[in-house]
Amino acid sequence: MRPAWQEARVCYVVTEKAYQVDVAMNPAGPDGRSPRFHHVPDANKDQKLRLIWLAICMLVTVLRVRPDVVISTGAAPGYFALRFGKMLGARTIWVDSIANAEEMSVSGVLARRWSDLWLTQWPHLAGEQGPLHAGAVM
Repeated sequence: MRPAWQEARVCYVVTEKAYQVDVAMNPAGPDGRSPRFHHVPDANKDQKLRLIWLAICMLVTVLRVRPDVVISTGAAPGYFALRFGKMLGARTIWVDSIANAEEMSVSGVLARRWSDLWLTQWPHLAGEQGPLHAGAVM
């Protein structure tokens, strides 16, 4: 998907600080600067306090970045990014994880409400009311 935002100023938000090395290898944006990198904690529905902390961290990150577009491939951090981004007027795209081959993820189902474009990577999960399937599983 990276070619889609090749000409944009990009900010990656990840749950693993080690991914910063991968982010640094991305090409510079149109302004000549490397993509920005933010780290947030991870959490899931069984970790209520961590989930609250994650939501706060993601809200602060979205308020700092003020994205025009939010694209996520899933889980709780992506759900909160889409939700808060949408509340600030950003366009939002959810691409359900390649790992969810049998059904949409819990986060993906919740993200539907906040997504301008709701996608699955599996053709058999696509439906008339969404998600849409476009392209192929890599």
